[in-house]
Amino acid sequence: MKKAYIISTGTELLLGTTVDTNSMFLARKLAELGLKVMGKSIVGDNRDTIAAAFKTGLEMADLVVASGGLGPTRDDLTKEVVCELLGCELQVVEEELEAIKAFFSKRNRKMAESNRKQAMFPPEAKILKNRLGTAPGMYLAKDGKIVILLPGPPREMQDMYLAAAEPLLGQEEGLMGSSGQTRIMRVLGPGESQVEDLLGEILDKQQDYGIALLAQEGEVIIKITVDGPDPVEAGRRLEELCRSIEAALGSNVVCVGEDTLAGVVAKLLTRQGLFMAAVESCSGGLLSKMITDLPGSSNFFWGSVVSYSNQAKQVLVGVKEDTLQAYGAVSRETAAEMVVGIKNLSGVDVAVSITGIAGPDGGSDEKPVGLVYIGLALKGTVEVKEMRFVGDRSGIRTLAAKSALDLVRRRLLTEEGAK
Repeated sequence: MKKAYIISTGTELLLGTTVDTNSMFLARKLAELGLKVMGKSIVGDNRDTIAAAFKTGLEMADLVVASGGLGPTRDDLTKEVVCELLGCELQVVEEELEAIKAFFSKRNRKMAESNRKQAMFPPEAKILKNRLGTAPGMYLAKDGKIVILLPGPPREMQDMYLAAAEPLLGQEEGLMGSSGQTRIMRVLGPGESQVEDLLGEILDKQQDYGIALLAQEGEVIIKITVDGPDPVEAGRRLEELCRSIEAALGSNVVCVGEDTLAGVVAKLLTRQGLFMAAVESCSGGLLSKMITDLPGSSNFFWGSVVSYSNQAKQVLVGVKEDTLQAYGAVSRETAAEMVVGIKNLSGVDVAVSITGIAGPDGGSDEKPVGLVYIGLALKGTVEVKEMRFVGDRSGIRTLAAKSALDLVRRRLLTEEGAK
């Protein structure tokens, strides 16, 4: 199996003001190609540390993929450092220079002279087009090694990798470990240690395969990798493992592959010809965002109401004042009236409500921070589930939204299985 190394550049990554999502994306994609990721470096905008990271990567791996440092400013040094290390001369590529000028012209702005360096590349390099910004990337194969440089903004980096870099990697003979097979599973419900217990012998007997568990935003991500000389046999073995894992975890497995929780709910709603509406309090519209991030969501999602205050709960979805006074906004009774109210207002088939205490303030001994009630109305029935989450405000809101979607998913699967 060929080896890869990942480098993320940017002082903001070291300061903690920006999360390094680029290396997570690249590690997953390279593993899917059958490449073994040997390690990664996060370095600031410093010539010496960037050079040290690339020296390490080139010593350890056949392929080095880096993001960041391709901009026009003085601290954008990645391309210059790489070319110095590999003995390549940078030259202005007129076609790229004109493309950058055109980018600014369309926005009624004049290109700064500093942007000129973004159009400079060694003659032996392949230029990776940037469809979303001004910084082109670079694909350079030299001395038996491959270096790929991608822009730092995650949206630009992902688009360039998928559209330009990955296809070039596919053309490199002998680079990708084609016999390696990888798959991702997403699990919601049990925690990481519970998943480990449930998988039992599957984890204990790892020989021709590897399984890694990662807790991420309320979900447990399971990565299964199978290696072997025969790609057909590796694929068969991977399918066998996935079936064993699904049997052990049951309905806790949300999806396999690139799908998401919201995507699975969308497919179930579409398949069953149902529309959904939501009313959210503590989650502030986060569930609705997860759904409407999907293209075509208007085909199955009516919309939502963010009824944050007690007054909004009364006016918008008809929660009774007596209910709020007797039980409070965060209660089983209020969640039930919220979900019935949004279902009546929208006339949909499926409705969901969320009310809770996201913190850091507002909790009590009786109702602590992290207490959330989720209501679900479907086919004339109403159920409310009490949840208790641990984490900061953002984490609790995310867990509340995902748990509400997961409640919908599980109920729709039950309905589908009953037919």
